[in-house]
Amino acid sequence: MKNLKRIGFLAVLMTLVISCACMKDKNTVSGKVESIEFGKDGYTAKINTDKNEVYFAVISIVNVGGPQNYKKLKEGDEVSLKGEIWKTDTEKHIKVKEIVSVK
Repeated sequence: MKNLKRIGFLAVLMTLVISCACMKDKNTVSGKVESIEFGKDGYTAKINTDKNEVYFAVISIVNVGGPQNYKKLKEGDEVSLKGEIWKTDTEKHIKVKEIVSVK
C-alpha cells in the first residue's frame, strides 16, 4: 500500500513538473511587428505570428525591468517577447516582461 501511494505521488509530481516546464513556452510570442502605437509610459506593438495570430504587446520601461532592458521596436522587426498573456473576446494581449530578441 505504501508503494502504491509513493508511485501515485511520483506520478502527480512528474505531471506537475512537466506542465510547469511546458508553460514557459506558452508565455512567449514571436512574430513580425505590424504597427506601433505610442502611449504615456511606453507603447503597444501589434505582432503578427507565423500562425497568423495577432497579439497586442504592451511594452513599458517599468514592466521590462528598467531602461537597460527597454528597446524601441520598429515596424518590420522580427521579435520574440516573454510576458503575461491574456485574451479578450476578440483580441490577444501580452504584457511584456522580457524582450528576448529583435532582428
